[in-house]
Order: sequence, then C-alpha cells, then structure tokens
Amino acid sequence: MLTPMNTSTANTTLDLGVAGMTCASCVSRVERALKKVPGVQDATVNLATESARVVFTPVQANEAQLRRAVRSAGYEPLVVQEGGPPEVSPWAGAAPVAIGIALSAPLVIPMLGELLGYHWMLPAWLQFLLATPVQFILGARFYKAGWHALKAGTGNMDLLVAIGTSAGWGLSVWLWLTGGAQHLYFEASAVVVTLVLLGKWLEARAKHQTVAAIRALRALRPDTAHLLGAEGEADVPLAEVLAGDRLVVRPGERIPADGLLEHGDTHVDESMLTGEPLPVSKGAGAKLTAGSINAEGRLVMRATAVGQETVLAQIIRLVEDAQAAKAPIQRLVDKVAAVFVPVVLLVALATLLGWLWTGASLEFALIHAVAVLVIACPCALGLATPAAVMAGTGVAAGQGILIKDAQALELAHKVDTVAFDKTGTLTVGQPRLVAFAVPPGVDEAAQLAAAASLQSGSEHPLARAVVAAARGRGIGVTEPG
Repeated sequence: MLTPMNTSTANTTLDLGVAGMTCASCVSRVERALKKVPGVQDATVNLATESARVVFTPVQANEAQLRRAVRSAGYEPLVVQEGGPPEVSPWAGAAPVAIGIALSAPLVIPMLGELLGYHWMLPAWLQFLLATPVQFILGARFYKAGWHALKAGTGNMDLLVAIGTSAGWGLSVWLWLTGGAQHLYFEASAVVVTLVLLGKWLEARAKHQTVAAIRALRALRPDTAHLLGAEGEADVPLAEVLAGDRLVVRPGERIPADGLLEHGDTHVDESMLTGEPLPVSKGAGAKLTAGSINAEGRLVMRATAVGQETVLAQIIRLVEDAQAAKAPIQRLVDKVAAVFVPVVLLVALATLLGWLWTGASLEFALIHAVAVLVIACPCALGLATPAAVMAGTGVAAGQGILIKDAQALELAHKVDTVAFDKTGTLTVGQPRLVAFAVPPGVDEAAQLAAAASLQSGSEHPLARAVVAAARGRGIGVTEPG
C-alpha cells in the first residue's frame, strides 16, 4: 500500500507485510536488507504486526525492489490489505501444541516418578517412536526457518532450537544404538520443541488481541451506504461512495461518510470522536462525521469526504502509525538481537570445548552445550516491547485516547498529574436517571411508570434513560399502541 509521505522531498511510504519472522534477529535482518536498497531513507520492521514501513524516493527505488530485498533476506513479502489482515481465530495453531503435549507427556512421567522414589523409564524404542514425530514433524518449521537463516548468512531463534534439539535427539539415538548409557534425552528434545510451539501459539494470541482495537475502530464504518439518486434509494458498497453523493441515514445507523446534513433533524452520538456523553442536536447545514450514530429520524446528507479522507480514517491511521513506530527501548533491543544468535552459538561451542578440555565426557559436554542453545531464546526479547506498544495504543484508542507515538507511551509512566478541561465528559457516555421528584402525596412509582410508558417509543437518550430507570426498579412499562 503506497501513500504520499513528503512532497517536499518526493518521498513515499510503503507498508509491506513480511511473513516468516520469528524473533528480533529476523527484524534486524529485514531492516538491514531494506536499508541497503538505493533510495531508501528509513525502514522500520515490527515483529508484532509482521509488517515493514519503508520510506523511499520513488525515482531511485520501487516496490518491486523492496519486495525482492525482503525475499532475498529469506522472508515472504506480502501486500498489506486495506482494512488490515483477516481476522484469525486465537485457537488457530493449538492442534500442534496439543499433539506435542500428548506425545511428550509419557516421556516426562518417568521423571516425575523419580521424585517419588520410583526409578523406571520407557523402553528406548518407545521413547524413539514418541519423540521422533515431535522432532521432525511438529518441529519441521524450525528446520525450515533455520535453513533460510543459514542461506542468508545469519542466524535466528529457530536455528538455535533446531541445533539444540537435534543434538539432544541425535545423542539419544547414538547412546541407544551403542548401549553407552542408561539414560536417554529424547524427552528433553521433545519437551523443548513442544514448549517453543506453545510459546509461538501464545505469541499469536497476543498479536490477535493487540490488533483488536484497530478492528474495532474499522468496524465503526458501515459496509454499505444508502445512495439517493434520481430513481430513489439504492444500497451501494461504502467504497463506491463519492464526494458529492446524497446519502440517506436511517435511525440507529452509523453515518457512512463525512458530510453536511441537508434534510432532517436528529441527535447524533459523536462520543467515538469527541468523548461527549450526550448526543448532539443536528439540523440542516450541520456537519456529520463518519462512524457517528444517527439516534432518531431519517436524514439526507451530502458527502464531503469519503474513504481515507474521513476523520475516522485519519484516527485509524494515527493509531496504526503509533503502533508501527518503535519505542527507543525497542531500538536498543533490536541492536542486541542483531548479534544475539551468533554470540549464543559461540558460547555453546565454548561450553562444549571447555567441558571437553576439563576431561568431561562427550555426553556431559554436549548436554551442557545444548542447554545453552535451548535456553537462550531471543523470541520474547523482540516481541514483548512491540506487543506492549500495540496493546497500550490499542486500548487507549478504544477509550478515545490517541497516543502520538511509541516514545510518548514510553514516557507516560513519568506523568503524575492529568488535567481534563471538558467538564462532564468523563462518564459512561449515556445519561442515567439519578433522581425523580414528585409532589407530596403522589405515587412516585405510578408517575415514573407513566413517564416511562410515554417515552418508551422514543430514541432520545433522555427518554431511554427514563425507561431504563423504570425497568431497573421493576416497574412495568406499557409500550405505545
């Protein structure tokens, strides 16, 4: 998706999806690949959204070159769909985790028995049959991603998992075939693969939750609009509405575009934009904002701004920009992650050689080297900060608070005083009846029932408050005939 960025320097921004990233090292590698393309002014890659935002000069670079750079780095470039990525069930990917747990559990149970004084283990051939599918079928994704990293001349978290678990599995097979030891390590490799898969699934659920606020904002836009033409009303997709079109908005519907009210009188709920708790009275000539709700009456409006030019679209864009931006701490994390995997591999090798030099057995030295590989996982290092930024900006947007960028969010913990200058707007967004006064000797319940019955057919917010108060007290409300 290309959009103008800065006409004074003729720069353009490109939002590009990047599939296959698994850790902060991947982020660093994609950024380096994009920044090497001539004409690229800046490139920011977000692991949580699996996307890249590139600022470049069109006369020097184009989208095809940027996509090729991503592919050359070992990842799949994707087109960012308008409206965001399709919603995926948070339970997607749970099946491999469940299978891994089912196959790994019998391998772990004997270890738990030892805590109770029972020393036994499954036959070696059964351990092999349980661990091998976990290692090479469920864990195939780690070999694939690790191989792509090697071809690109770098390393990532998947490479660490693949090397570490393969070493544990291979050592177990060697010990089983040679009879060199009574204890095998099939359970270690199977459990590590299963736990990493579990971590991946939890990450996917976290990503799903962080983009929920953006989807909620997009949901404020109706899918269709009632276009008023020479032949009457016709329902058309929102994307086909043009500036200048006359549109009909029925009671209870969301306004599809920014515009001016031509015919009709109503109250409009603009709390999604202004935070005002009470709907605003609108008459002919009043401005209407896309996403706000027509409370009552049939309206005829003329669209003045549609699509990406509406106020709601600009709010969504601001939230997306804030989520895509990197906090200062994240830039430090990315610098560390760039050298993290190579350093871990060197430490693991040093551990292996060090134990061998002290006279330890190959089995003992290899197990310690494998421990270094599987424990040193930089995945959370690269995901935690962008996920926190997305969650913070998303929740704030859902509450009507727009955060300019990630740096502002990072500094928010220093705020000790917040002043609001809009008295009366820090409410639940709808009126509530708090007192009902009647003359002495008059039955309050009967009067409230009469008032609620008279207003039960109205969509006015104050009328709805009276009806809700009566029903909340258990008073019967008679609907108008």
